[in-house]
Amino acid sequence: DIIFITHNHYDHFDLPSINKVKKDDTFIVMPNTCIRELKEIDTEINMANYIGVSPNEQYYIKDINVETVSSYNKDKDYHKESNSWVGYIITLDNEKIYIAGDTDYHEGLDKIKCDIALVPIGGTYTMNHEEAAKLVNKIKPKVAIPTHYGSIVGDKSLGQEFKNLLDKDIECQILIK
Repeated sequence: DIIFITHNHYDHFDLPSINKVKKDDTFIVMPNTCIRELKEIDTEINMANYIGVSPNEQYYIKDINVETVSSYNKDKDYHKESNSWVGYIITLDNEKIYIAGDTDYHEGLDKIKCDIALVPIGGTYTMNHEEAAKLVNKIKPKVAIPTHYGSIVGDKSLGQEFKNLLDKDIECQILIK
């Protein structure tokens, strides 16, 4: 098993929850900035199964191709580009799955090639549903799944609004109802 962490905010990185689900051979993949913070939090932690990553790199973890993508806000202070936080493109069974993390729409994202895209649409800490739909319509995955709304930020109705803005040949799976 592999656990992918995009950044260190509590709704993306919760060590007690990770400890509940990880096994002895589970790899935990996270940005290098989070690795440094983890070592400060727990100086006794066994780092053997933790893998630090940087944006815009390629890795092979347990024979799985993993590409990292820069994930940040352009005009907000929540997710600064200097934090070097990431999204992931994971290739499984010849399908590329893009997990955006908390990001705004920024240059470079529209070059992503994927079959499935999980994109945030909440708007407060991430791009909003209109920006996310614009991105998805450019990268043309087979399936788009809106995330990061309906709880902390963004009304549950945003999922349907996002879906309505997508090109008709892109399937939208709304998981938050």
